Amino acid sequence: MDRVAHVEERFRKRVLTGDLPVPRRRSLCVSRDEAIALFQAQCATRLLDKTSREMQRAGEGFYTIGSSGHEGMAALAHATRPTDMAFLHYRDAAFQLHRAWQADYPNMARDMLLSFAASSDDPISGGHHKVLGSKVLNIPPQTSTIASHLPKAVGAAYSVGLGKHLDVQSRVLPNDAIIVCSFGDASANHSTAQGAINTACWTAYQGVAMPLLFVCEDNGLGISVPTPDGWIEASYSAKPGLQYFTCDGTDLGDALQIAGEAAAFVRERRKPAFLHMKTVRLFGHAGSDLEGAYRSKADIEAGEANDPLVTTAAYLIADLDMSAGDVTALYDGVERAMRDALPGVIAAPKLQTSDDVMASIVPRKVQLPPPSVTEDRRQQAFGADWAQLSTPQPMAKLINWALTDLMVAHGEIVLAGEDIGRKGGVYGVTKGLQKRFGARRVIDTILDEQSILGLGIGMAHYGVLPIPEIQFLAYLHNAEDQLRGEAATLPFFSNGQFANPMVVRIAGLGYQRGFGGHFHNDNSLAVLRDIPGLIVACPSDGAEAAMMLRECVRLAREEQRLVVFVEPIALYPMRDLHDEGDSAWTQPYPAPERLAAFGSVATYDTGVEVAILSYGNGVYLSRKAMVRLGEAGIAARLIDLRWLKPLPFEAIKEELAGCGSVLVVDECRRTGNVSEELMTWLCESGWDPSRIKRVTADDSFIATGPAYAATLPSVDGIFDAARRLVRP
Repeated sequence: MDRVAHVEERFRKRVLTGDLPVPRRRSLCVSRDEAIALFQAQCATRLLDKTSREMQRAGEGFYTIGSSGHEGMAALAHATRPTDMAFLHYRDAAFQLHRAWQADYPNMARDMLLSFAASSDDPISGGHHKVLGSKVLNIPPQTSTIASHLPKAVGAAYSVGLGKHLDVQSRVLPNDAIIVCSFGDASANHSTAQGAINTACWTAYQGVAMPLLFVCEDNGLGISVPTPDGWIEASYSAKPGLQYFTCDGTDLGDALQIAGEAAAFVRERRKPAFLHMKTVRLFGHAGSDLEGAYRSKADIEAGEANDPLVTTAAYLIADLDMSAGDVTALYDGVERAMRDALPGVIAAPKLQTSDDVMASIVPRKVQLPPPSVTEDRRQQAFGADWAQLSTPQPMAKLINWALTDLMVAHGEIVLAGEDIGRKGGVYGVTKGLQKRFGARRVIDTILDEQSILGLGIGMAHYGVLPIPEIQFLAYLHNAEDQLRGEAATLPFFSNGQFANPMVVRIAGLGYQRGFGGHFHNDNSLAVLRDIPGLIVACPSDGAEAAMMLRECVRLAREEQRLVVFVEPIALYPMRDLHDEGDSAWTQPYPAPERLAAFGSVATYDTGVEVAILSYGNGVYLSRKAMVRLGEAGIAARLIDLRWLKPLPFEAIKEELAGCGSVLVVDECRRTGNVSEELMTWLCESGWDPSRIKRVTADDSFIATGPAYAATLPSVDGIFDAARRLVRP
């Protein structure tokens, strides 16, 4: 049986015959106009699901997830404000529809149909995906809400409390705003949800403002797997630092009352709360899902008997003195408006070309005033270090000074990470910064990489420029989806309207002597290199690191880019190059106006027999090898790539002009890393395969102890490979 038609027929029959449930509350306790608007949002939610299925059958619609049974979320919209940012579950059409009414935003149902049709006229995604979201309604779009949006909701809530203490010129929320984050009962079991909720509670437990309302929409099913009765309540009703509320989302009056109490608690106390809203799921999980394959007919019909629209109709008839005909007329009026809009929706244009699809991967640039920084302000921030700026220093110290200058120039910059504050990081790179700028701008975080990156994403939503730190490259794998599935996709799925500008600092790569094995010497960038829109930068010396870090901040601040800055751990303390005590790998601090432009390279020497392409530790090793090549009478040049994604091909091409051979030195593993793309590009550019070669790390993890570098490129290996290229 067509369950959609069956539920609609049953709704009409129950309203017209007076077969109505007894509501939990005496009244909706809202104005007549609001009550009607709430019901219309619920009707539109149901009818959007009905219409989307018809569009799919006609070949005019695409994959959708319905919101029927979750119409009680309109009550949450009523309980909150359009200035409260909302990260929504994919079943929350009712929330978005009623918020649109609150904000006097017309035609939201038509906008949502445009999303179903994948039309380029869709005002939120531009045809990229079926998503809920709206720039004007403060609803950033989510493409998959299997808990991955919870960490950034925590970050956004933290930023609201932080914002009044920072110089954030582009803040997007008022000081009394709250953050709403909704998700399903199955998603509540995800490690990402567990970590985010724990982080919110951990933060609030220490008295830090965390105005965040978690909303768990419990329909009892995770696709086909039932949630155990009582599990959500048992899990969250007594969690320290989290106020628990529960309501019946199928009863609009109960949902309005309890959602209002929960939102008021968060707004007034600035503490997190958990709203457990019990719902039903109608019409299956998504698309063509056939519930009958895993649910009994009795179970399906029990859910349908608990139809939220029928209960709301009971309130309207009792509260507003409406007739049954008045109620069904409201439903019919919403359907007529949707039918009238449908031909225009179907005829609306769609994305056609690769350029159309990719246009929003890179966010839109913004116009910002240049910073105004006095020398006195800089000197005050640097303190005793001020007198040392012209003295050559290793990379760790120069990165520290670059961060100091950047934080002086840009009051919206916030650093966050494990141990970066009082300790100054594992390698002392951020030492003293918390004293210089305070604990609000240099944050010691919880030990959870998902929460660290989520904090950054959420802060960026607020207008803060975050520089989160991942302590070691291998630790990124616990949280990589926050970059891949959340931060990088946001411009794409919002058609460039939202972005997550930030600079993620990661200590990584190999060559640490005898420390930590593969977890502290992770030499693979493959996890980052295939994320569309992401920029990956890697310096090789201290001065370059300072200038590149400034450019990374410029890219994030002005071009709204998502940047990962990989800092080679082994080069943090490096002082000597050729001989012990020569200090040839230290540099004075470059003037703050000097940047290493995105897409540029650095070149050492001018030899034309062989050009070495490398980065990070590979540059250091290649500089050593070039001395031996010179002694062997081989004229070489070294090109420091700097920017590893996207690779700076135009600059490389220019620097390779006139060279006879090319050696790629890639300290990362042979499979999945920079050397593969460079070798492919060289071949496609017409280079004779016999004139190109690569030296890479083995496809191995790294050992602790004397064999720490056994699987990595060496000076001897680079010298031998270059010599064989030039003199086979």
